[in-house]
Amino acid sequence: MSQSEETTEASEIVESAEAVEIAEAVKAAKPTAAEPVSHGGRIAAALGALLTVAAALTCWLYFGIYRADRQVGVEAEQAAMAAAADGAVAVLTYAPPTLEKDFAAAQQHLTGDFLSYYTDFTQKVVTPAAKQKGVQTVASVIRKGIVSLGPKRAEVLVFINQTTVSNANPDGSFSMSSVKIGMEKHDGRWLISSFDPV
Repeated sequence: MSQSEETTEASEIVESAEAVEIAEAVKAAKPTAAEPVSHGGRIAAALGALLTVAAALTCWLYFGIYRADRQVGVEAEQAAMAAAADGAVAVLTYAPPTLEKDFAAAQQHLTGDFLSYYTDFTQKVVTPAAKQKGVQTVASVIRKGIVSLGPKRAEVLVFINQTTVSNANPDGSFSMSSVKIGMEKHDGRWLISSFDPV
């Protein structure tokens, strides 16, 4: 065997040995399915699970308790009372020259059966009387308070002063009354669903 052949054979042996070493190194670097999860991996998985539980608990507390409390808290009471007072004034205030506008404005505060009743009553009773007799009324709320309050329903007691002027009584008459107003919440707005003098 010549020196050239010996050199070639030695080179092939070295290359073969290097290839074996590289293959073994690659094999050692790959994790096998049988290898157990490291201690750090277990801690990371546990922390991930805890964060998920904490996020779920936070959502439940916010939507289940905090937001429900806000729906029946002081702000909700004020909103229901203000809507009842505004609606009562709109329902009881009208004048012959602006009847249609007045009734349309009042209807924006109403809902359900009471809206249907009010629409029918104003068309059949109030409009003819107001036009024939020149009846004009102005109402104002002097006091109001919550009777009951839930997330979607409320009752408000309203005390009202009302002045009525007509052709027969141009000087006007004054009356005081109290009304228990049923409220329902629709799309974030409190609307009047019942209107009962007490």
